[in-house]
Amino acid sequence: MTRPAPRRARRPLAAFRGGLAALAATLGLLGAGLAGADAALDARTLTYQNDDGLTTWTRTYPPELGPISGPLRQDGLTWLAVGPALYGYADDGEQRVRLDFPGEVSALDGGGGTLQATAGFGSVRQTFTVAEMQIQGRVVLPPDPQVTGWLARAASVVPQSQLVQASQQDPANPFLNLRLARLSELRGDRYGAISAAQRAVTAEVPFAASVQLAAQLDAAGYPAAADLSLDRAASDWAARGYDPALTVSQDALRAYGDPLGELNTLLAQNKLRRAEAWIRYLRLVSPRFQGYPELYARYARILDAQDRGGEADEWRQFSHDLSAGTLYNLGPGSLLILQAASRLLAAALLLAILAALSGYAVHYWRVQGEDLAPLGGRWRSWLRHPLSRARRITLGYAGFGEKLVLVALLLGLLISLSAWVWTGRVNARLLSPALTAGTYGGAWFYDGLDRLALSGNAADIALIRGLASQLDGDTATARQTYARAGTAPSACIQNNLGVLSGVGGDTAQARDSYRQALALDPGQVPASYNLGLHPQSPETAFQESQRSNQPRLCYPDQQTLIQALDTPPGSSVLGLLRDPWNVLNGLPTGLPRPLQWMWVTLLLALLTASILWLAVPRLPAGHAAGRPPLYRLTALLLPGSALLEGAWGSVLLLGWALTLAVLAGRRGLIPSGALLGSAGAGLGAFLVTLLAAIYALNILVFVLEELRSARDARRSRRS
Repeated sequence: MTRPAPRRARRPLAAFRGGLAALAATLGLLGAGLAGADAALDARTLTYQNDDGLTTWTRTYPPELGPISGPLRQDGLTWLAVGPALYGYADDGEQRVRLDFPGEVSALDGGGGTLQATAGFGSVRQTFTVAEMQIQGRVVLPPDPQVTGWLARAASVVPQSQLVQASQQDPANPFLNLRLARLSELRGDRYGAISAAQRAVTAEVPFAASVQLAAQLDAAGYPAAADLSLDRAASDWAARGYDPALTVSQDALRAYGDPLGELNTLLAQNKLRRAEAWIRYLRLVSPRFQGYPELYARYARILDAQDRGGEADEWRQFSHDLSAGTLYNLGPGSLLILQAASRLLAAALLLAILAALSGYAVHYWRVQGEDLAPLGGRWRSWLRHPLSRARRITLGYAGFGEKLVLVALLLGLLISLSAWVWTGRVNARLLSPALTAGTYGGAWFYDGLDRLALSGNAADIALIRGLASQLDGDTATARQTYARAGTAPSACIQNNLGVLSGVGGDTAQARDSYRQALALDPGQVPASYNLGLHPQSPETAFQESQRSNQPRLCYPDQQTLIQALDTPPGSSVLGLLRDPWNVLNGLPTGLPRPLQWMWVTLLLALLTASILWLAVPRLPAGHAAGRPPLYRLTALLLPGSALLEGAWGSVLLLGWALTLAVLAGRRGLIPSGALLGSAGAGLGAFLVTLLAAIYALNILVFVLEELRSARDARRSRRS
């Protein structure tokens, strides 16, 4: 098999002769100072030769580390990209720098004397400039374990026999030193283990790697080093523009070193002292992580069990305070609560509709049959006399009040189904990776935001996009984007405009903007903080500890995000009325497509018939329907179904249906955990008592109706 020719970093010759001079000029000379050295990549091994053609050092990169780009000579260093890392090597083989990118580096370019690296994540590509051994501009790490866990993976593939050499060649990888510390412990060299652990903590790595390192240090028995690693993670989190005001999904947390998983493990092992360090890290950098109410409640119960009731109450209050800014202040699961409520309401209304139709059917069954007998019977009449048969459907015999109740129930069902669709759609978009990564900005964020196709309030969309540009350091774009909010920007935008003025040196204008923000929203924390009013919140605690020399930006809360993501619920109802077929077929019922089409068709047909028959006079036979035995039995079994001509019938029917729906939700027959999951055992007993009271009241009303009917019959016979 022919071995591929090695790729070489080309060098300018001492004398520019012939065609080689043109070639060197085309490649941009690749910088001065090559001194005749030559770096070549053969398969996955980088080889460096001196002027005499002798190999002075080599580096081999396992396939598990990802694709390789380069080598390229620039600024006196040999650059080689491996996966999402870019290494810079001196002529003697010393690793001078390792730069971490938000994705695998796919290309290196040294044209024009400037080193540029193109990194990709999925379909997104972003080009960065490298100068003075640093990435110019902001690097936003996407929540991808393949990127954030690369350093730990690179250390794990090194054979134990090569650990010492690997740690010397790559001193910036702390996981190599941690493996050395464990190895020293096994050999009984405690001093060597502590020294290696200290070297691991001092390495400069992204926050996700620091969190992973802290977990491994905890497991290895170095709690003080783990705490230091968490402190470094918090500092890097702040330096990269991540913020506690934003939600972080559990998937993102796993990619960021999985602090939540480590906390749960420590709690399960009853290592409460170490668990406290981890939960306080989460409270500092990302208190609004997905699922925080359950975890904080669990931790409070543990504190209660230790007779630390004061601390437990403080954690409960802290969790409660985080609900501010959510929809109706219901907490982070507000949309799920509303979705569960709309689902239960839809189930109750559907049950009430079926009960009402059952009552109508048994009430008018006899007179309808007598009317249809001359036309060929109940079924043949559809073929022989379709128009006459359509006139004699069950609704044709119902009174106006009964038909009006049915229309109201059907319209209520459509509205509740519309709310179900809207809450499900908005909640899915609210949990999209772009909005739950802990920060805004970066090519990956903008790509995700474009995919969401925000269709809500323009001012709220301007806040999100303007804030992303501001975090990326693009102040001109941020101002232009904020201007799209119109002549009356929100308090949040006003605060951020003040930050822009302050950064630009206009302190007076900045303070004026902060005051305007407070005038628009007196409770706004960022503007109060920037004016030196010392408000207390998780965000200001983070700002004081991690960004004390910077003004506080205003981030969108859940309500703002919802308004930006989608049209208001009222517009969703209008959309249902305009296009009910597609909206109802989009319901996440889990039914096969044919069954979904079938029930949507029946529902729309019933609604259409009910509305049309409101204008159709009642058939005379309907007045003579009487109260057949089956109708009386139905009236007792289905409360309110025989009383829909009056107000009492609707109240009893809806109360009965809603109680049964909630009972079904309690038993898991209707998904409603977000709404009923935290309800105590007393709810079940209350619902059973309420159902019994509804039946008792229904029997009383039924008896009174029977007495009234008998009295009317006697009067009729006398007359």
